[in-house]
Amino acid sequence: MKKIKPIISVKNLVAKYGEKVILNDISVDILPQEITIILGGSGCGKTTLLKNILRLHQPAAGSVKILDKDVTKMDESEFDLILSQIGMLFQNGALLNSLDIFNNVAIPLEQHTKLPYEIIEKIIKVKLNLVNLSQATYLFPSELSGGMKKRAALARAIALDPVLLFCDEPSAGLDPITSEALDNLILKLKEQLKMSIIIVTHELASIHRIADKIIFLDGGKMLFNGSLQEAKSARIPEIDRFFSVGKF
Repeated sequence: MKKIKPIISVKNLVAKYGEKVILNDISVDILPQEITIILGGSGCGKTTLLKNILRLHQPAAGSVKILDKDVTKMDESEFDLILSQIGMLFQNGALLNSLDIFNNVAIPLEQHTKLPYEIIEKIIKVKLNLVNLSQATYLFPSELSGGMKKRAALARAIALDPVLLFCDEPSAGLDPITSEALDNLILKLKEQLKMSIIIVTHELASIHRIADKIIFLDGGKMLFNGSLQEAKSARIPEIDRFFSVGKF
């Protein structure tokens, strides 16, 4: 059986803030076209791992390969080419309140391509249709519900047809029905766009709906990497506690 090449490969990663070690010797491969969820208690390093993968924070040691290229050794122009293949859905959506949804989604297309306006306009309408938000094209963020804001931000995140999508607490602040609808949308986009998706979340219902793989962090270490079913049957106390109460 042919081995699948990881889309992200983290080796012996050490992350520090000042002298404080947040992540210690993390090694993990993330496979293409899967939804990988990063779990763990508050302060365990979930967001720090995301930031180190995306080079928002420089690792103290170790390497991070994206698409088989070590991003820790790239200059800015090289890394920009990698970033053009990555989408990011921020926890609060991070929409610009002064722009309507059309122009929010246009930002990555205008900044990273030289496409004519007519093509950009068509792409934006396709992406908004994908996230079921065509009716809100010319509304402003203040006119949208929480779930609509997340979908608008998701449309912007996939504007460049990324092969990788990162999501930081996508269901935070949403009611259960809206959260389920967002999860179903993420699953649909994974299949339609053949994306690899990395998500930080603590929402148990979402984890059960969408997870292909689980990375569980505790005390700066990786306790587990595998499927959801394997995680729940691994008999690791910290993981058992997480799934029994849903939070630390």
